[in-house]
Amino acid sequence: MASKAKADAKTPVLKGQEAESKVLEYLKAMNRPYGAVDVAANLKGAVPKATVQKILVALAEKGELVQKTYGKTTFFVVNQSTLEVVPPEKLSSLEAELKAVEEENSVLSVDAKGLFSELAKVKLTPTDDELGIQITNLEQEISQVELRLQPLRTGVPPISAEDLQKLQSEWEKWKMEWCRRRKVFSSLWSLATDALPPQDSESLEEDLGIEKDTPEHEALERGPLCAAKTLKRKRP
Repeated sequence: MASKAKADAKTPVLKGQEAESKVLEYLKAMNRPYGAVDVAANLKGAVPKATVQKILVALAEKGELVQKTYGKTTFFVVNQSTLEVVPPEKLSSLEAELKAVEEENSVLSVDAKGLFSELAKVKLTPTDDELGIQITNLEQEISQVELRLQPLRTGVPPISAEDLQKLQSEWEKWKMEWCRRRKVFSSLWSLATDALPPQDSESLEEDLGIEKDTPEHEALERGPLCAAKTLKRKRP
């Protein structure tokens, strides 16, 4: 409904003296050469193109406009001798006003730049919700550290570096053994059940009581504890 009402609201068409005054007013305001087509288009249909052409010719005959023809195109521009001559005092006043506006604009530009910089910093600042999440995560980390420190506070001696190294060696040994045995079993089982349908293979697996890795085992294997270590080459 709104778009239809907007489409129906057409620019009123001017006639007679009103049309002539509108065309002359526009050319004086622009003070540059225009053809009839451009003037009619820029007036948004207030004066039809055919009427604009007649008005431009009439104004040129009256001396209000100067008519110039280039090839097949005719241009009209306001007769510069009919324009108001600005007195030196008024011109100086306008120049002073322009300078003041430019100085004020420079100050406002600096202020705007500072405000934009401050706005960028504010956008990088965490919101209340984000701060709440960060605080919760930090509290959880503190709780985990407190649990690790609890044995030390009760007098339990810490594990030495040598003991840790032994535990690491044992872990690496049995982890490799676990992976090796699983690989051997997978190869042998594939050979033994290659000719069996999947359903018969599953039934045989149940009858033999074969237990595969549980989801906990799979999660452990994907975790950082089983991550392969990068061996650093010693420099000669």
